[in-house]
Amino acid sequence: MTENIPTYPDLAGKVAVVTGGSGGIGAATCRLLAANGANVAVNGRDETRIDAVVGEILADGAHAIGVAADVTDFAAIERMRGWVEEEFGPVEVLAAFAGGGPPPGPTAQITEEEWQSAIDGNLTSTFLTLKSFLPAMIERGRGSIITMASSAGRVLTPAPTAYAVAKAGVVMLSRKVADEVGEHGIRVNCLAPDSILTGRIQRLMSEDQQKQWAAMFPLGRMGAPEDVALATLYLASESSSWLTGVTLDVAGGKVMV
Repeated sequence: MTENIPTYPDLAGKVAVVTGGSGGIGAATCRLLAANGANVAVNGRDETRIDAVVGEILADGAHAIGVAADVTDFAAIERMRGWVEEEFGPVEVLAAFAGGGPPPGPTAQITEEEWQSAIDGNLTSTFLTLKSFLPAMIERGRGSIITMASSAGRVLTPAPTAYAVAKAGVVMLSRKVADEVGEHGIRVNCLAPDSILTGRIQRLMSEDQQKQWAAMFPLGRMGAPEDVALATLYLASESSSWLTGVTLDVAGGKVMV
């Protein structure tokens, strides 16, 4: 994938932080940012998985560091930001991708703990990440932030209610912040993927199930992590310099809003 990706020269040398960067979409984003010459900080909770992504990037001759941090903990995010700035310098690209959710089920059966976990893990974590990195970006007068929503936050899907509500919140949070910080030269855009064929999904779904699922998309296939990573590259780069507050549905035509 890194041999045929678009090249955005303005990304070379920039410092990029990717939360949730140790697997799936986040890991693909880390690899493609690094392939474009960015200095990438890979965030996650599992140090083994973080080290694997960093190792791949370093083996390709690019630059990356790993930093484990719980992005529902503001103090942990602040420590992560400080360390990245010490190692690489000011952060100019922030991909706030960490998230997850409980299994599907009726709203009446969601426990308070499941609800709070989904809100904290998707919406609060995004807010806290932006809260930590925005002040320095405002002071410098530049920055590109990309947040992670989901088609579940855009249209009705079988996704759990708490997850869908949290992702819808990420969409509005992104718009509000984009409106606030545009005057400071900072852009904030949002990605809303549909079904992405990550390694986890490949393990859970048989080939027949994957084919049946793919048939629901106008483009005839499920998404790959790189599809979302490629959209991230564009939004991170100056090629999208007049885009802010946008939510891009990376959904193979299944979501058209």
